[in-house]
Amino acid sequence: MPLHLTKVAFGATGTDHLAERLLARAADGPLFLTTRYLPKRHAEIAGLGSLFWILKHQLIARSPITGFGEAEAGKVAILLDPQLILVSAMPKRAHQGWRYLEGGDAPADLVGDATDSDQMPAMLMSKLTALALL
Repeated sequence: MPLHLTKVAFGATGTDHLAERLLARAADGPLFLTTRYLPKRHAEIAGLGSLFWILKHQLIARSPITGFGEAEAGKVAILLDPQLILVSAMPKRAHQGWRYLEGGDAPADLVGDATDSDQMPAMLMSKLTALALL
């Protein structure tokens, strides 16, 4: 099973806003995030895992991780696919930096993409899921 990372979507107001930000950054060149240290389990993640985004204490979407590279000032680049894939909202506490997420614990993908206007907001989906209506 692949291993994933989780990260807070700082400053994003919703999935559509996050998708726009990722696509805008990808237009300037390869999309990547920087971190100080290469994850010790990077071989289990590259090409197989995803970066799951936390928004309002919910895992709401994921971006496939294509690999790892070097960034300026000796930092590590986490290379991402700019495609944002919506997932079933799942509670997740906010944290600094990134954290591992085992493949079996990852939420399932939803049909559609983050720019689909028919998609319910993450908070509404999480409330309906808590009531066992989704």
